[in-house]
Amino acid sequence: MKKYNLNIASPTDGRYETLCDDINKIFSEHNLIKTRVKVEIEWLIFLSNLASIKSLPKYSDNQIKILRGLYLNFSNQDSKRVKRIEETTKHDVKAVEYFIKEKIKSNKNIYKHKEHIHICCTSEDINNIAYALMLKDAREVLLLQTDLLQKKLKAMSKRYKNVPILSHTHGQPASPSTMGKEFINFQKRLLIQIDGLKEIKIKGKFNGATGNYSAHSIAFPNIDWPKNIKRYLSSLKIELNSHTTQIEPHDYIAELCNRINHINSILIGFTQDIWSYISKGYFTQKNISGEIGSSTMPHKINPINFENAEGNLGMSNALSHFFANKLTISRLQRDLSDSTVLRNLGLTFAYSIIAYKNILIGLNKLDINKHNINKDIDNSWEILAEPIQMIARKHNIPDSYEYLKKYTRGEKVNQEIILKIINSLNIPESEKNNLAKLTPRKYIGYASKLCDE
Repeated sequence: MKKYNLNIASPTDGRYETLCDDINKIFSEHNLIKTRVKVEIEWLIFLSNLASIKSLPKYSDNQIKILRGLYLNFSNQDSKRVKRIEETTKHDVKAVEYFIKEKIKSNKNIYKHKEHIHICCTSEDINNIAYALMLKDAREVLLLQTDLLQKKLKAMSKRYKNVPILSHTHGQPASPSTMGKEFINFQKRLLIQIDGLKEIKIKGKFNGATGNYSAHSIAFPNIDWPKNIKRYLSSLKIELNSHTTQIEPHDYIAELCNRINHINSILIGFTQDIWSYISKGYFTQKNISGEIGSSTMPHKINPINFENAEGNLGMSNALSHFFANKLTISRLQRDLSDSTVLRNLGLTFAYSIIAYKNILIGLNKLDINKHNINKDIDNSWEILAEPIQMIARKHNIPDSYEYLKKYTRGEKVNQEIILKIINSLNIPESEKNNLAKLTPRKYIGYASKLCDE
């Protein structure tokens, strides 16, 4: 039976917890502490492999196994211990350093070099790499969901590629399309943004208190630190940001946020379109046993998944917009205003994931309603004013647009009227015959073929 924690303010931890559990784990306080431990340990191991550092001998394979076990086997009890240390230190990263020293105390050969654990580091060196690693993992979760979504849109575009629909521009009847073509429009847009999200380089810095390797160069002057820090970060699959202050300036985080924002804006448009198609009766929704649409109107099946998605996409975008604008600004060589903001990064991912999953759930509830679709398109002969006008223009008939406008603008037009207009034109009989065969359903251009690209 599902357990409900009803004493949580954020719906990402409460109501929607099961939809964004992976993201919650990545950005949890427990995982942040664990990742900090990893960064500290890997730094210590990296230093031990530098022959120029005589004060720290090279660790044996067994010693490295012991050290890496501190984060590989990191437990909830471990993170709670770090939090207890922090109650005294009032400094989260320093608490991690003290925790590591506690854990290695029983191993004398490792413990006697304990002061190398945080050597040449500022806390921001540890933090920015920890967040970089978490963001790498979060991006993979996001990419998995967006890939599932674009594949679903592509499959639906294939399924509905030959279903003509009446288009609506400005909310008014317009040249027809196919339902499949409307799906693939969004799928193609998503693919571009997904590729862009993949290409963003996750960056980090490890250059000390003001970004100049000052402590490094004093402690170990014979080492090429920019080169070796690049090697260290590469071992964590993080790209070096060579020029920073005390903080990594978060420009790549702004890029991530802006790209997610763009993906979500595309999907807001998609959810609104699907909502409109449901409202028009172009889609019906499956009647799920036990579900209720309205507390007072028993007949209703509301498009709740698309409405839920639209709201959560908006929440994600509001946060990502703030992150992109806030995190790229810091007073002089650093201020701490970014620290509390970074702790909320998981929310923009969580709200996005909730939305993506709701869209997929909603799409799986849809059935095409060809009866309503055909009724609309078959009663909209006026849209053929466009192709008739084009043939008239082709044969240089003066004021072709104005002529068609006279008979169709704001008028209810049927097939008989269209045929009269065609026959009134001074154009070749072959053109008249082709136009006479045209119906609203057939006036779809390359719409079906574009679904196969």
